[in-house]
Amino acid sequence: MAFEVKMPQLGLTMEEGTVTRWVKKEGEAVKAGDVIVEITTDKLTSEVESEFDGTMLKIVAQEGEDIPVKGLLAYIGEPGETVGSAEAVPAAAPVAETTPVVAAPMAPVAVTTSGRVRISPLARKTAAKMGIDYANVKGSGPAGRIVQKDILTAAQSAPVVASVATPAAVSTPTPAIASGSIDLMEGDEVVKLAGMRKVVAERMAQSRREIPSVTQNVKIDVTNLMKFRKQVNEDLGVKYSVNDFILKAVAKALKNNKHILVTLDGDKIIKRAHVNVGMAVALDEGLIVPVLKDIDKMSLEEISATAKDLAERARTNKLGMDEYKGSTFSISNLGMFGVETFDPIVNQPDSGILGVCAVQDELVMDDEGNISKRQFMRISFTFDHRLIDGATAAKFELAIKELLENPMKILL
Repeated sequence: MAFEVKMPQLGLTMEEGTVTRWVKKEGEAVKAGDVIVEITTDKLTSEVESEFDGTMLKIVAQEGEDIPVKGLLAYIGEPGETVGSAEAVPAAAPVAETTPVVAAPMAPVAVTTSGRVRISPLARKTAAKMGIDYANVKGSGPAGRIVQKDILTAAQSAPVVASVATPAAVSTPTPAIASGSIDLMEGDEVVKLAGMRKVVAERMAQSRREIPSVTQNVKIDVTNLMKFRKQVNEDLGVKYSVNDFILKAVAKALKNNKHILVTLDGDKIIKRAHVNVGMAVALDEGLIVPVLKDIDKMSLEEISATAKDLAERARTNKLGMDEYKGSTFSISNLGMFGVETFDPIVNQPDSGILGVCAVQDELVMDDEGNISKRQFMRISFTFDHRLIDGATAAKFELAIKELLENPMKILL
């Protein structure tokens, strides 16, 4: 008897996952406990193990496809067994796949069986979101079943153009090629918005839509901090980063300014009991925010070790799901890239996020006319104005400024 491999629910809020890579191929032997496929969901890639012994009879969900929880992924059974004709819910073309240019849209054709339109659950959900009448969409699935890519195609004037070949020589102006609302030029490549990048896009857009945010910028003299860090590292033989001191300072400021640790839940304000700080880590495929939990109770040494460990495991995709959940505040440090100021977007459900900018040298004249070189850094605090007022935010920023300008207070 053949067994169905279905999309697991890896978290309470998970609705669908993206098939990232099939580890086992059709025809290969499989043992219970073997990793058979990698699934990406909510910024995390997880390995799915087989529950059965047998052979990979048929892979239904292709790499790059979004499949709803409990959607069919594959069949495992004995060689030669006949498997069902049901298929997992396909999405748009996989990331690496290219499709030829098509000049005209497909003509809509109603697909029904005994008066009922055959459509997959994910396709129906997508149609509802996009306002598409799927009764007039031609299905490309088995027995004319409408799948998600049919809805996406119907939503455009023509099928998605994934790649356009570039001729060896072009002597005339390059024509534009329509793809939805975007004009593509020869040589352009279109890839599917999927996986971590899709999650980041959705979360950032949601934050901008829902939160009336304000960003305030403060300039901080970090000359003493830079000297203090250098002395500590030399005396103790360690390598504390500037970010370690910033994390410690922010943790202390949050502990003394609990009014920043709030979140809005409908018509209720939740006052957070824990100082859990999310630390933005940039990856090639997107952004992930692992969380240092109860950071106010950590020493500088513990903060440094925890931050390095989380960042490394984030880059190697080894974080557990609970390690990027539960933040009550976030920090995004772009100082190492030379960024002078920016407006970070609040990472919901937090009420605020602190942007950390580059340390820069400046010449300063004192009251007696003496000129000296000092080092300055700007912080950009973006907050939810429904919960935090400008003056309240300013007091919090001044608390951080006081600590960073007097680094010994960070450790006391």
